[in-house]
Amino acid sequence: MQELTITKLRQTVANAADIPVALQAAGICYTPVTNVNWPASYPYQPKMAFAAAHTGDALLIHYRVEEQSVRAVARKDHEHIWEDSCAEFFIMPAADGLYYNIECNCTGKLLVAVGKDRNGREPAPMETMQDIDRWASLGTEPFSVRNEPTKWELALRIPVRTFFRHQLDSFDGLQAKGNVYKCGDNLPVPHFISWNPIKTETPDFHRSEYFGEIIFE
Repeated sequence: MQELTITKLRQTVANAADIPVALQAAGICYTPVTNVNWPASYPYQPKMAFAAAHTGDALLIHYRVEEQSVRAVARKDHEHIWEDSCAEFFIMPAADGLYYNIECNCTGKLLVAVGKDRNGREPAPMETMQDIDRWASLGTEPFSVRNEPTKWELALRIPVRTFFRHQLDSFDGLQAKGNVYKCGDNLPVPHFISWNPIKTETPDFHRSEYFGEIIFE
């Protein structure tokens, strides 16, 4: 499994729109997402990379994506985000087996839930969702499939209180596990790629045994 170190920034980053510049100024490297886990059925690999840092009280993520078509049908949080052009960050912040799936489409609509596997997951309360600031280069309005090559970016500021089933005061020194994904179940060419490889017969992102190490400074 791969390992990701998440650098701590010393300055405050209050808005998601400021994250790309803050990460660039801090020299944070972008990590490519390249594992095509089911090439026989889903061989398409869009280009995706992500960078992450934290400020103690918030996790900052910036995605860069280039794909042959895009879709953003979801109109609000907790809809079928994974059916759109979607970037996903899964994280297990403790050794209790509970992990959070933070799924966001290309217009900033979010799905956040917690559980030990894909069944019976508990969605985050709406007040928790509202705390997550989002910036999307394609804007925030929904749209149907655009069947043309498109580059897009997405930034998320995720407060530590987002992890509502854990008593986390800060990200400082946190030892976690997780994975990063790009998918689009209802795009003209569906795809399922990951940062850490997944060794299952069919697409399944809810497999914590394939999470990589995530180390917060």
